[in-house]
Amino acid sequence: MPTVGLKLYSLFFKLLLRHRLQSLSSSSSSDDPFGVASRPDESTAAANPSFSTDGVATKDIHIDPLTSLSIRIFLPNPSLLSSSPPPLPPLPLRRNSFPSNHQHPAPPSPSPSPSRRNSFAANLDSAASYRGYLPAAGVRRARLPVVIQFHGGAFVAGSCDSVANDLFCRRIAKMCEVIVVAVGYRLAPESRYPAAFEDGVKVVNWIAKQANLAECRKSMGKGGGGAAAENGHRRIVDTFGASMVEPWLAAHADPSRCVLLGVSCGANIADFVARKAVEAGNLLDPVKVVAQVLMYPFFMGSAPTRSEIKLANSYFYDKTMCLLAWKLFLPEEEFSLDHPAANPLVPGKGPPLKCMPPTLTVVAEHDWMKDRAIAYSEALRKVNVDAPVLEYKDAVHEFATLDILLKTPQALACTEDIAIWVKKYISTRGHELSY
Repeated sequence: MPTVGLKLYSLFFKLLLRHRLQSLSSSSSSDDPFGVASRPDESTAAANPSFSTDGVATKDIHIDPLTSLSIRIFLPNPSLLSSSPPPLPPLPLRRNSFPSNHQHPAPPSPSPSPSRRNSFAANLDSAASYRGYLPAAGVRRARLPVVIQFHGGAFVAGSCDSVANDLFCRRIAKMCEVIVVAVGYRLAPESRYPAAFEDGVKVVNWIAKQANLAECRKSMGKGGGGAAAENGHRRIVDTFGASMVEPWLAAHADPSRCVLLGVSCGANIADFVARKAVEAGNLLDPVKVVAQVLMYPFFMGSAPTRSEIKLANSYFYDKTMCLLAWKLFLPEEEFSLDHPAANPLVPGKGPPLKCMPPTLTVVAEHDWMKDRAIAYSEALRKVNVDAPVLEYKDAVHEFATLDILLKTPQALACTEDIAIWVKKYISTRGHELSY
């Protein structure tokens, strides 16, 4: 059973959440000229474009000028990954720096001995790219899979740069050896359904566009012709938007190995994005969604399950407050517990479940929403989709991502389990461990 301290914290958490949801409900019904609900300040972690803290650099990007949609990129230091050769110390990162028409001199570094020069060459090139510049054409670098992460918060709270989400994404980036793109989607009630879901699709399309722009720049940069041809190539590439290429993704991301990871309500968004990716098919090239991870998804339905009856007053997020959150998220004329955003097994949701990517579902013993998540996983397995369920005993909703629980043994074990399963689908060498 959860500890007494956790039970007390859960009680205060629910009181605070109830007050917050009621405040959001009243502000959404009032005539606010700016259309923005008031929220208490949330502790956020500043972006840190260096590897000095824990080997993961971060950068914030506002990718949609028409909305508040933003992302935070988590780049693990490739020189510290298990597949990399022994590195030289990496150079510091600099945010938003792009190549100019002249070459920047490289800082002096000790010359390795001839016997070690070849083993260090790739790392020297890789370290130079971390200064934020676009990668030089023709230089090969290790490519990392991409995990697109959607935070929790019942659609009305949370952010991609909160302290808890920042720590969780850093942990995923290191354990899975991936680039994590955390999505700061729009929140309700200012932006109701389908705003958050559309933001998830926009991010996938943005990553595909970034990959295509980077490839365009690389192909334009090939060929001879001297300085005049090179300047001509540069002008052509700039016309296609090379100056907007995100250098970290261009240098190190492999969008053909893309994983969606959703936490609580973020799992609902991840599942929606996976379905849209299946429907889009080759239109998303080179992005390929190879798997998804749904962590205690925020699924509901009109016909109550056993856990929804037995655990209706469970820890942190009980059924009453979740219903209020759904009322804030769904438009009034569309509110239904069998809405496609809430119920993954509603008829006609599409595409066919057999087309869905491999799906790992994480559930907690004391979470009232667990049975519906398990039922969705069972439905996927019936059509031969790899869809294991990991249920953690004595665990509560958001046990691996909530701020006070992030450093518990269960949270660490959950991240390790996710990494083991995900590496089956993102590793170029294959992976023998499974469930």
